[in-house]
Amino acid sequence: MLNIIKPDWPAPPSIIALTTTRQGGVSEGNYESLNLGHHVGDNLAHVNENRQRLRTFSKLTQEPIWLNQTHSNTIINFDDLDFAESKTNPPSADGSYTTQPHLACAVLTADCLPVLLCNKAGTEIAAVHVGWRGCLAGILSEAIKKFQSNPSEIMAWFGPAIGPEAFEVGPEVFEAFTTDQPKNIPAFIPQTNGKYLANLYYLATIALNLAGVTAVYGGDYCTFTDHKLFFSYRKSGGNTGRMASLIVIAENQP
Repeated sequence: MLNIIKPDWPAPPSIIALTTTRQGGVSEGNYESLNLGHHVGDNLAHVNENRQRLRTFSKLTQEPIWLNQTHSNTIINFDDLDFAESKTNPPSADGSYTTQPHLACAVLTADCLPVLLCNKAGTEIAAVHVGWRGCLAGILSEAIKKFQSNPSEIMAWFGPAIGPEAFEVGPEVFEAFTTDQPKNIPAFIPQTNGKYLANLYYLATIALNLAGVTAVYGGDYCTFTDHKLFFSYRKSGGNTGRMASLIVIAENQP
């Protein structure tokens, strides 16, 4: 049985959203058990079975369009996508947006922050993969720009990511985030080794606030410290699986 995290947020009933954990699949070894990433070296038959289990559990009418994630600030509008091409050649992007019912926006993570977005009317959705590079490059503001709704009508939910007590970064990351944006300074705690502990949840919240989104939920997990529940790239030394965070409009609005 899949162990799923469902957002605690006031999304309309038409919105289905969730994040998987690493529990409930068939993968083995470092990928145990619900690895959903094709690109990490796992047995592809196992990954395909895991993806089918996710689709069945979520009652999806079609497979999510999986992205080739590159830590960019690119958001794909699925409303303009060639779906046949995307099945054999996944689009290179770190987020997706759609207004189409039954079409899931999904991202894969294993320490980076998955952010799910929807408007209050339940007619627009997006899923975003937010590492520090993407956050710095403005991927969240790019996602908000895809929405027709005013940012005040958009809500965000943070899925599980590496927590602020485990995410160590170098001084160059601190400088990149704070030189032109002093609001980001509280997200960094200096360490005795010259590095910083960074709060990715905080940085993403500031980015959303600057884009006009103030309804932000989630941010309660740490993938690094809860290794039984989550895959963690840093904890495993880079050899691990991926969780999926997805959002879908289940039905048309009146």
